[in-house]
Amino acid sequence: MRVLGVDPGLTRCGVGVVEGVAGRPLTMLGVGVVRTPADAELGQRLVAVEQGIEAWLDEHRPEYVAVERVFSQHNVRTVMGTAQASAVAMLCAARRGIPVALHTPSEVKAAVTGSGRADKAQVGAMVTRLLRLDAPPKPADAADALALAICHIWRAPAHNRLQQAVARHTAQAPARPSTAPMTPKGRTA
Repeated sequence: MRVLGVDPGLTRCGVGVVEGVAGRPLTMLGVGVVRTPADAELGQRLVAVEQGIEAWLDEHRPEYVAVERVFSQHNVRTVMGTAQASAVAMLCAARRGIPVALHTPSEVKAAVTGSGRADKAQVGAMVTRLLRLDAPPKPADAADALALAICHIWRAPAHNRLQQAVARHTAQAPARPSTAPMTPKGRTA
């Protein structure tokens, strides 16, 4: 499985590609950051993020894209930029028919370090160890993107089994009777 992890941001959007399967050693295929100038107009910044992600998709041809799920922050301006960059990443993947998975920061931290409350240094250290790198990727956004990809590779088999079970259950479930009100002659209204 080849996964492009995206740690969304307007100034620095972390990207990293990891290949492998759960339970086996993983391989980093690339890591970096798509940067945009903070003084540029918002539309130009979003186009730059799109172009950067498209280039990564072209070069690495991932089977999945894993994006950090945007969560509420106290700084509305920061969360808006993160959400906008996240939407661009999802749009780029959807345009190509690549499935997108969203993972919360605590899910990623728990998957990679064993603790949903791990700090950036712990995540970077574990990414370095899991991918057998010489040093943690810099900046932290790049390491976070790799952690997202690792998280998705490890969680995907269980997630896929769950989706299949739900689909089987839905297919086997008996049809529900109509809840429309009945008329005096026993017909639905």
